[in-house]
Amino acid sequence: MYHNPVLLKESVEGLNINPNGVYVDVTFGGGGHSAGILAHLSSSGRLIAIDQDKDAHKNAIKDDRFKLIYGNFRYLRNYLDYYGIEKVDGILADFGVSSHQFDVAGRGFSFRLGGNLDMRMNPDQKVTAADILNQYDEEKLYFIFKNYCDITNPGKLVPLITGFRQSNEFKDIEEFINTISPALPQKGDYKYLAQVFQALRICVNDEITALTEFLDSCPHIVNKGGRISFISYHSLEDKPVKNLIKTGNTGGKTETDIFGRSFLPFKQINRHVIIPDENEILANPRAKSAKLRIAERV
Repeated sequence: MYHNPVLLKESVEGLNINPNGVYVDVTFGGGGHSAGILAHLSSSGRLIAIDQDKDAHKNAIKDDRFKLIYGNFRYLRNYLDYYGIEKVDGILADFGVSSHQFDVAGRGFSFRLGGNLDMRMNPDQKVTAADILNQYDEEKLYFIFKNYCDITNPGKLVPLITGFRQSNEFKDIEEFINTISPALPQKGDYKYLAQVFQALRICVNDEITALTEFLDSCPHIVNKGGRISFISYHSLEDKPVKNLIKTGNTGGKTETDIFGRSFLPFKQINRHVIIPDENEILANPRAKSAKLRIAERV
């Protein structure tokens, strides 16, 4: 299986789908969530899907109601404008890395499989994880490992990286892990490496900026009564989603007009964040950290 969709039933049902509506799946992947949405649409309904990974496009669904776009969801408004769509009735997003990306050694997303230090979700972009490790100065590296993951010793990690590259160049994962091994804790080294790789991946793909641009466009795209259904996996993803729903923007500060009146474009649907049950986590370990938030455009 290319990708095992997380919280499939809950996220699709959370859209409260209008059979004749227009919907967007901005993280197509293996197409599981898209197939779930299409199952609720009539012959008049329409689904637009987006994915920046060329491998995902091999899973394109043959359906007249379906259109798959090669690109980044940060440009959602541009894509909709191009196809003459002003508003949609719902948006679904499953942020993070697909099962396929983790399981293919050549992609470099998993420290367990070895291989190239790549980590590009879009293979057409130029910057790889190796480029960052070899070229970014100490200040930039410190920022990445301090802000994009939860490790407590970036001050120990970064000098190991910059020291190695004084006479060498990072090329593969095994070499990188060996270089930073003195920074690994005696216990929890797998968790540490997972966090380091997360930080690199986020930087390579400019994930935080892309997510912010996408989220801030949502109030202008979703019809009144339409819904957003977003699945996140760590605080860097979940916090801006939560801010958007609670304050109307990813910054988390409610904006007011000159009279002090505020307007919140979304109303939270699920009182508490929705998480997978034990059976889903056993079947799909990736689901363990998933959080689903659903909101309606008012």
